[in-house]
Amino acid sequence: MPVKAYYSLIKPGVTYGNLLTVVAGFLLASRGDINPVQFLAVTLGMGLVIGSACAFNNYFDQDIDRIMSRTKKRAIVAGSVSGKNALIFATVIGFIGFALLSIFANLLTVVVALIGFIDYIVFYGILSKRLSIHGTLVGSISGAMPILAGYVAVTNAIDAGAILLFLVLFFWQMPEFYSISIYRRKEYAAAKIPVMSVVKGVQSTKVQILLYMLAFTISALALGLFGYTGYIYMLVMTLLCVWWVWLSLQGFTTKDDNKWAKSVFKFSLIVLVAFSALISIEAWLP
Repeated sequence: MPVKAYYSLIKPGVTYGNLLTVVAGFLLASRGDINPVQFLAVTLGMGLVIGSACAFNNYFDQDIDRIMSRTKKRAIVAGSVSGKNALIFATVIGFIGFALLSIFANLLTVVVALIGFIDYIVFYGILSKRLSIHGTLVGSISGAMPILAGYVAVTNAIDAGAILLFLVLFFWQMPEFYSISIYRRKEYAAAKIPVMSVVKGVQSTKVQILLYMLAFTISALALGLFGYTGYIYMLVMTLLCVWWVWLSLQGFTTKDDNKWAKSVFKFSLIVLVAFSALISIEAWLP
């Protein structure tokens, strides 16, 4: 059994990145009173659900993956895993993941995970990504569900904190993906994927990046204003947001769009890791 090939189907980078936010949402909601069994079960369950969605996405994206240079070596396209076996694998791990959430979390967590699961596979992967310039918006809904699932696994409620966490991750994804769409726009154009940079051009994409960064900044700092985080969080996130916005403004004068877009993307990862780490240890910060 080609374990490495099956492992690649879950898109480890995507899965672990989303799991980071699951953990962060869970720990923020726990306020230092952590149920270790529930924590492990929710983390594993969400990891399997996210991995399942990624595996299904790999199956449905075979035609696109054959065209784009960064994806043409994926397991199904390369032939190391058959399409049928990929579907079986995705179904099994997805079932186990949802079962864990059902047993160790609550119905709301299952519903949140299911919405993200369906959105990523169907509404984003099969439909909007291929048909609309707004595919990124649709995909960002699924990307914001893991942190929400982690949070409601503890609270079993959609409160202001849940809404703000969803918005933070939703807005964060837009500049992150739009920056990728700039330095990979030729690949997206070749695959006939109507991303912003291909349809509207690089300049319009830069404007959108700035606007969504500002929206991210407002929602991230609102966590502190509503009392969900303390002074350390507010200080660090303010500095990071100011730097990220300043970096986006440089895009309007840069002579190398690809280099600039890569720097925006890399810094977006720093922002996400810092945000997740800060809210994870919030219970022990001033």
